[in-house]
Amino acid sequence: MEGNLIEKVKQLRKELGLGIMEIKTALEKSGGDKKKAREILREEGFKKAEKKAGRETGQGRIATYTHSNGKIGSMVELLCETDFVARNEEFINLAKDLCLQVAAMAPANAADLLKQEFIKDPSKSVDELIKALIAKFGENIKVGQIARWEI
Repeated sequence: MEGNLIEKVKQLRKELGLGIMEIKTALEKSGGDKKKAREILREEGFKKAEKKAGRETGQGRIATYTHSNGKIGSMVELLCETDFVARNEEFINLAKDLCLQVAAMAPANAADLLKQEFIKDPSKSVDELIKALIAKFGENIKVGQIARWEI
């Protein structure tokens, strides 16, 4: 690998958390264009997520959020295949972020939540965010039940 390619691989690895060879292959396919490589990796991640969609999700985490005014609260059940992933910091942060999303955007159900733009990064949908983690962790992740309360 030439020096410039190595730097691009390092940058994308830090940003996406994917494997070095996976990133290198995407950069080679894109002719060294990071933006195109990112898109290739995203599409491959969606394909991986589709393959894992039928897997059993018997582990996970329940996250809660109460707004600072004490008048809005939310709860999200985020499911995965193993306790190892359920204890991962990124998984835990996703569960917390989804609670914020539910509190702020009031989706009617989990399917509506998945269709929404992610409030912290409107360039991604909630579904795309979850699929990116599926690709990264290599196991199925899905939103179970959601709830929102407001006084």
